[in-house]
Amino acid sequence: MAQLEDWKPQKVKAALDAQEIVLIDVRTPPEYIMEHIDGALLMPMAFFRPEALPTQDGKRIVLHCGSGARSGKMAEIALKAGLSPLAHMEGGFGAWKQAGLPYTGTDMATGAPKEMKAN
Repeated sequence: MAQLEDWKPQKVKAALDAQEIVLIDVRTPPEYIMEHIDGALLMPMAFFRPEALPTQDGKRIVLHCGSGARSGKMAEIALKAGLSPLAHMEGGFGAWKQAGLPYTGTDMATGAPKEMKAN
């Protein structure tokens, strides 16, 4: 039976740095533009198609959103479509930021992308 794995942000960061995963952000395009995890690919929930996801030959797919709710729903859809194993990041992007992990945000003074330092 297909199972969903819950990964902590630190595990996602380590796997992303090691190029062991494909991180899929299911938030909206405006959310992604304002701030996102470097290396994450965007497949918004409204346009989510499990059959369009890359194969997991050598790289695990990990889904994430803002809090974990949307990515959990998309993970259920992907699991039903036969995609397994599959992981999703506990607590979403909020937990990533709370853990002090780096991301790209928006410089409000200029509107330009800006690397946001860990807390």
